[in-house]
Amino acid sequence: MTPDELQSLIEDATADYAVGETEAALAKLGRATSAAPESFEAWHALAEVNFSLRRLDDALAAAERAHALRPGDLFINTTLSRIWMERGDKARAEHFGAQAKIQSWKEQLKNPSGDS
Repeated sequence: MTPDELQSLIEDATADYAVGETEAALAKLGRATSAAPESFEAWHALAEVNFSLRRLDDALAAAERAHALRPGDLFINTTLSRIWMERGDKARAEHFGAQAKIQSWKEQLKNPSGDS
């Protein structure tokens, strides 16, 4: 699968999810993660869709795969914090929440004026 095909598949899955076609979204994200297991974006999207469906074990597994690929990413740390909070592990939720905050501060220091 080419990078463009992968990106299109993730975007299609996101669109499916947005219109309530959750099983189609999950199937496409499953194909994306199988075809490109190094795709942070596919794993993160899979984590978010599963989280929204309250499939916390599946969400955690996907989020951990994304985190292994980009441990310093603000968004995956936020996702992990939300998952752990829902699972009732406040200490882990706070750990990942703190990691997200640190990444946010790093971004602010890189771009103090807020310009993109």
